Amino acid sequence: MREFLVQLTTTVPEGTDPEEVTRLRAAEAVRARELAATGHLGRLWRPVGEMRSIGLWRAEDEADLRANVLGTLPLWPWMTADVTALQSHPNDPGPTR
Repeated sequence: MREFLVQLTTTVPEGTDPEEVTRLRAAEAVRARELAATGHLGRLWRPVGEMRSIGLWRAEDEADLRANVLGTLPLWPWMTADVTALQSHPNDPGPTR
């Protein structure tokens, strides 16, 4: 699988019932755990003071990432995604131990 740096911004449509937002956010948390368990979601961060996320995601290619990984997130219809395909850098020290 390839790795991707993905910035996700969620914009809730104006007038959306707050109970629907709460329900979808709970479903989003469940789906994120499932994607982590399958190795598709490696890490996820939120910049301090911002309502967006930055994550390390894995998929076969960008089309697979968008259709079969990110596209399965309950909030996906409200999201915009900035996807950057990654490759190893020769000076990468590897995972922190």
